[in-house]
Amino acid sequence: MLKAMALAARNLTRLWRRSLLTGGLVAIGLVAVLLFVAATGSFRAMMIGQITDSYLGHLQVHRRGSVAAVETLPLHLNMFARQARTVEEVAGSIPEIVAVAPSVKFGAMFSNFSETTNIRVKGIDPAREVRVAPALPDRFLRGNREGLLERGEILVPELLARGLNVQVGDSVVLIATNRDGSVNGRTLKVRAVIAGVTGPGGRDGYIHIDDARAILRSPEAEVSEFVLRARDLDAIPRASAALLVLVATRAVA
Repeated sequence: MLKAMALAARNLTRLWRRSLLTGGLVAIGLVAVLLFVAATGSFRAMMIGQITDSYLGHLQVHRRGSVAAVETLPLHLNMFARQARTVEEVAGSIPEIVAVAPSVKFGAMFSNFSETTNIRVKGIDPAREVRVAPALPDRFLRGNREGLLERGEILVPELLARGLNVQVGDSVVLIATNRDGSVNGRTLKVRAVIAGVTGPGGRDGYIHIDDARAILRSPEAEVSEFVLRARDLDAIPRASAALLVLVATRAVA
């Protein structure tokens, strides 16, 4: 072994130019690989952060069965007020969770009084939503982002605004069927046009959660989902595990 190492060292020193060139090429290759790994990791983190901070949040809580039917947004799978209070109490007791926001989601018809199309609607509490999705105001393309939105207003996705030629300040109508099969409508003012996001969220419009419950004539404060924000990305697994344990304990109790 020592003889082999001595022979290798002698060859390196005898042909030092070739050795230097080979070592330099290896070093350049390693640097290139490290730079590529760092760039792809940063790009991946940016994409995840952009989606979670502007739309999905870090964690979501739904009633069992609603995720499997997420495309149809069935109203009978909403959480009742008692279940919603339990989730809020449990989430508030977990140190890793720093913000919780409820929402009501449903499918509706969107009309500018001359044309009509379908839309996915998310009723939100603006003050709480901006805490779990702090990048949501950054999606505003046109309109006032201060305060996000008020009752009687709607944030229209760019896809629908362009297709129906809807402008900020226009009046539009949302028409939806509630759980009992009753068709209800409400006139809203366009607060802003927002950019789409990757996935089905490109057709999601936002209204105030009180307007959503009024359209659906909810007998109580039902919730379709809770969006949670963890202290940081590393805290998400701990927060998720603690949430599952505490919710299961409260359900058994």
